[in-house]
Amino acid sequence: MLDLLFETSWEVCNKVGGIYAVLSTKAKTLQKLFKDKVVFIGPDIWSADKPSPFFKEMKTPLDAWKRSGLVPEDVRVRTGRWDVPGRPLVVLVKFDQLYATRNDLYATMWEHYGVDSLHGYGDYDESCIFAEASALVIESLVQWKGIDPKHVVAHFDEWTVGMGLLHVKLHLPEATTVFTTHATTTGRSISGNGKQLYAYLPGYFGDQMAQELNVEAKHSVEKTAAQQATAFTTVSEVTARECEQLLERKPLITPNGFEQNFVPKAADFDACRNKARAKLLQVATMLTGKRYGKNTLIVGTSGRQEFRNKGLDMFLDTMNELRTDASTQVLAFVLVPGWTKEARTDLAESLAKGKHTTLQEPCITHKLNNPEGDPILSTMRHMGFNNDAADNVHVIYVPCYLNGDDGIFDMAYYELLIGLDLTVFASYYEPWGYTPLESIAFGVPTVTTNLSGFGQWVLSDVADKFEDCGVKVIDRTDHNYHHCVVEIQDFISHFAALDSKAMAKIAQQAKRTARMASWSNFIKYYLEAYGLNDIETK
Repeated sequence: MLDLLFETSWEVCNKVGGIYAVLSTKAKTLQKLFKDKVVFIGPDIWSADKPSPFFKEMKTPLDAWKRSGLVPEDVRVRTGRWDVPGRPLVVLVKFDQLYATRNDLYATMWEHYGVDSLHGYGDYDESCIFAEASALVIESLVQWKGIDPKHVVAHFDEWTVGMGLLHVKLHLPEATTVFTTHATTTGRSISGNGKQLYAYLPGYFGDQMAQELNVEAKHSVEKTAAQQATAFTTVSEVTARECEQLLERKPLITPNGFEQNFVPKAADFDACRNKARAKLLQVATMLTGKRYGKNTLIVGTSGRQEFRNKGLDMFLDTMNELRTDASTQVLAFVLVPGWTKEARTDLAESLAKGKHTTLQEPCITHKLNNPEGDPILSTMRHMGFNNDAADNVHVIYVPCYLNGDDGIFDMAYYELLIGLDLTVFASYYEPWGYTPLESIAFGVPTVTTNLSGFGQWVLSDVADKFEDCGVKVIDRTDHNYHHCVVEIQDFISHFAALDSKAMAKIAQQAKRTARMASWSNFIKYYLEAYGLNDIETK
């Protein structure tokens, strides 16, 4: 029996990375199963001048709770719904007034669980205070409802809310607590610092590596939450091995699904694709001055700016190698948020006038605060990607969040994704791989690696041939970087030579694979973690 299901994350109504996609697409399936027994909790980091584009403050069943006087002291809340399919209940939590008591929180967590916050820095305080505030909200709502904690599930995503789980365990010990690590802090740091994660994984000790890489506090709260939770989950077999080694508990595997409601209906699909392609080609033309044909092969990559982990280095090296093959014409977009300052006014003016004027550095759409320190732009400069007319490969860096108001495209990421012909996500560290899954859901074939959870799932549960599933899985190891670059280069050249009929068939296979990864098929793994295996999901 379930009375309340809470899911807490820094990315509720706050689009930062892949976890936003996980939660926002899972919401419809949870809402279908449990209606308004599901409550998402996220940070209220918004203002009147900059409201969340995803949160709708409105009348909900939680209004009576706000008026009850049971809302925790020093915590301010707003209630409404998440503006995604399913429109679940949301509580946004303002937590800044709890900063004054953070040392008391850290002392409590040390005393009861041995969480070591001594070396916390950066976003550690902010994350832990939000986690504590969220747990107070959960405790308050359970009290207000007057329900038995045995019928409550409190799910927390990532180390950033680990202290919230520990608070719930301390004060509502009969509630079911679930902790999901989408990527371990220490594993991400090992790979991000250029160390060989996979070849030496059995020899790594989590506590020792966390100390060496200066992530002790984050690792401590993550490891403790993983070990104390009723159920500990992660998203793939590759990350499960990492968790077992570094966090010292074997997790359940809860693969990430996707909600097909984000994909245009068949009747609108072609129009949406044509609109996206037209925009991509228009921006490219105004930036570089080159007129691109309607059949131009448009290739893209996207995701978090982790240069090595997400394979951005390999993507750029592949594009650089393709320049030696004059028979392959490619327009490539790197859709990866950087430290963006503003849209380029010269490019915006050219777009407004519909007339190209010669621009400096015609390979980037927005100004950066740190152009010299940006690894993508620095690498493109080093490689000489200035998008000259004679070049057969043009690369355009779009270093902003595509929320529909970036000043150049003014279209959301999904609205542009559908216009690509092929995506490449050559990740070294990718616990699941939402970007390739999103890509195939929109009928865009993709390249990924066997080091991603998604790539492993394709190989084990779908097919190992690109023509049969729309996914090319590259065998990447700690030692074959250049081999992978050449393999992707050859694959893109092969793909570019296909006729339109063959490309259309592969696009249909990609969509079929995406449907196999829908939440209606994957939600059963979460229900097992929640202890709700008897729930009918069909």
